[in-house]
Amino acid sequence: MTATVRAAVGVPVPVERAWALLTSWERQGEWVPLTRVWSEDGDGVGGRLTARTGIGPLAFVDTMDIVRLEPPRFCEVRHTGRVVRGRGVFRVEPADGARSRVTWAEDLDLPLGWFGRAGWVLVRPLAALGLFVALRRFARLARS
Repeated sequence: MTATVRAAVGVPVPVERAWALLTSWERQGEWVPLTRVWSEDGDGVGGRLTARTGIGPLAFVDTMDIVRLEPPRFCEVRHTGRVVRGRGVFRVEPADGARSRVTWAEDLDLPLGWFGRAGWVLVRPLAALGLFVALRRFARLARS
């Protein structure tokens, strides 16, 4: 079963500037809470990213392959890790004036059958809050 979580935020910069910051993978730790990201072999399609999220023993590693890139508007990654599997998408759209709108969506493959689906009921609000907080931090960073 696939579970979806999504958040969006208005950003006070043009699409190109939002895109540049969004796809500066190593800088994602500045706006994604408790996360450090690095690119292993390039930033284009076929590139591989690794993120470590959490604190100490409560952290997990999320490996991703960049599968689709349409600068400055669309990026899709495939999560290939042991904990997180599925698809992640960033969209950047123009808004009023020199503003843009950034949307982050995750379509995650839930493990463990019915147990995973039941657990998602508890995890989903936390995942949505995490995306929302990250994008609010992104908007503040983009403004500076």
